[in-house]
Amino acid sequence: MKLENVRAIVTGAASGLGRHFALELTAAGAKVAAGDIDSEGLKQLKAETQAFPGQLLIGHLDVTQEDSVVAFVNEVSRQFGQLNTLVNNAGILRDGLLAEAGAAGWIKKLPSTQWKQVIDVNLTGPYLMTREMVGEVLKRGTKDAVIINISSVTRAGNPGQSNYSASKAGLDALTRTWARELSSSGIRVGAIAPGLVDTPILQNISADAMTALKAAIPLGRIGTPQEIWLALKFIIECDYFTGRIIEVDGGANF
Repeated sequence: MKLENVRAIVTGAASGLGRHFALELTAAGAKVAAGDIDSEGLKQLKAETQAFPGQLLIGHLDVTQEDSVVAFVNEVSRQFGQLNTLVNNAGILRDGLLAEAGAAGWIKKLPSTQWKQVIDVNLTGPYLMTREMVGEVLKRGTKDAVIINISSVTRAGNPGQSNYSASKAGLDALTRTWARELSSSGIRVGAIAPGLVDTPILQNISADAMTALKAAIPLGRIGTPQEIWLALKFIIECDYFTGRIIEVDGGANF
């Protein structure tokens, strides 16, 4: 698919990777609907794309709420006439060890609320978004469409990230499942598993922790949003790509 023919929804588009994806797609002439719960971030994104050749729509989108997802997809489809690209990017971290011993026999446990928050955004959100996107594609008879899930190198498991790792491993399984289910309808499904990337989500990591993380990356540095964009661009443009996860992590050994 050529970038100028893209009619896309990007979730979590107010900051980080989602923001960068929306900017690059719009700069390439695509029509992009940027969804997020951060209205101020979306307004700033909109202002930055005013001179771009593409078109950017912004709107409130809570991927954990079915009504919000249905309304957003329906409205974007109405305005664009069709949809052919979905980037399931929205994600959150709520890290914590499953259980650890404290003083005087006190046991700290990972709260079920933190588990549910991450699963709701990182796994249920993509399920709802993809279900509604696919429904629109099938209804309108779109012949060429692609869904791209943003996974993570930690999908193989990472201490302190039971919820996050589980959500990303589940997203990988959905990527493979949906690719097999939807290929006969002309819909490709792929995923990207980034390692550490220079986005606001890293701001709460201490300098010592960051040094240790970089030491586990053969290239010795964290990645840039542009480097992840190149993987996204490849998946969109390569019509023979489906059912696979691209790792872009500097060779990380986490």
